[in-house]
Amino acid sequence: MRIAVLGATGTIGRALLPLLANEHDVLAISRRPHGQPNGVRWAQADVSDTASVQKAFEGIDVAYYLVHSLGSSDFAQRDRLAASVVARVAEDAGLRQLVYLGGLGDQSPELSPHLRSRAETAKVLASGSVPVTTLRAAMVIGAGSAAFETIVALVDRLPGMICPRWVSTPTQPIALADVTAYLAAAAGHEQMLGESFDVGGPDVMTYRDMIERIAAIRGKRPLIVEVPALTPRLSSYWLNLVTPVRASVARPLIEGLRNATVVKDDRLLRLVQLRLSPFDDAARAALAAR
Repeated sequence: MRIAVLGATGTIGRALLPLLANEHDVLAISRRPHGQPNGVRWAQADVSDTASVQKAFEGIDVAYYLVHSLGSSDFAQRDRLAASVVARVAEDAGLRQLVYLGGLGDQSPELSPHLRSRAETAKVLASGSVPVTTLRAAMVIGAGSAAFETIVALVDRLPGMICPRWVSTPTQPIALADVTAYLAAAAGHEQMLGESFDVGGPDVMTYRDMIERIAAIRGKRPLIVEVPALTPRLSSYWLNLVTPVRASVARPLIEGLRNATVVKDDRLLRLVQLRLSPFDDAARAALAAR
């Protein structure tokens, strides 16, 4: 099949490209000019620009939507616009499938703006006639993942840390290799067309657990103190000082810690036979790749 990957230069996109290229004709799409490694063709397009997406989708069967505007103050509005453009152009171009990586989280009024935006993007993509396959994941454990890199920076730079009580919220992280394997398997999979699936690794844990287990791998034992009054805004400024993640990115991520992000629908385990990586193995692999 002829597959286009929107967001090909991101953490997920870069890892997904070689998996798809093993079996398909792949067009990697980014906003800026790029080289052409490993037999993958590259094209330049902006997902908010109809004309550039139309040109990129010529002759394409399946498109992966791996872009987001996190870091912009109006990220939700930007993502709605981009998703509407892609849905409309995909329909006009006669694509057979769109594949989207969204976020885990219950559909409730308390859902964070970031997670609410990810869910809204899935709905907008599905507003056209092209079947959308949505995979919903929590934190991705991999080099370059903003949430993972934040934890590593905290562990490496601080002997102790004051954290909001939300670090005790349960979550189900997944290894980068596993989420990209699921994404690659979705291309053309008849039983996944028009469906949404939860994806997660084998371990349900808290963010505090992740900090402590990465610290153990690094040979450290940081002191962690949980406090009830540390707001997302203050937390984001603090992370901006001690980690490589900008406050504009950190704040929506921190707000999302309030929401449990645990797999409730395990249908994908039966559709795609995959041996999932335990958290410690995934973390070691990610640290080695940094």
